[in-house]
Amino acid sequence: MSVETFVPSTQLISLTDSAVKHFESKLKEKPGQLIRLSTRVSGCTGYAYVLDFADSAKDDDEIIEISPRLNVAIAADATGLLKNTEIDYVQEGVNGVIKYNNPNVVDECGCGESFNVG
Repeated sequence: MSVETFVPSTQLISLTDSAVKHFESKLKEKPGQLIRLSTRVSGCTGYAYVLDFADSAKDDDEIIEISPRLNVAIAADATGLLKNTEIDYVQEGVNGVIKYNNPNVVDECGCGESFNVG
């Protein structure tokens, strides 16, 4: 009989290859900039994702080096809401869309504007 050990992920967020390529291309002409991810109270369900380009992180942000050309700063007050979230970039018809695969979400509004965690 063998015993398997569950080792929880310690990484706050991850990005798919498609998302990495998307953000690296956006930052190509902006050396030194990074992506900053935060949340805000919004909508009928609770929170909304806020994704910005920034010249620098805020003092209490958690910085994650995704690649040599891409760093993501996570707002300190959003870490609990975003733990283990995967960020993806997908083509839907002619549009590119950022998708958040957040395992903490227990409810989303119908329009996709906001989410709530359990």
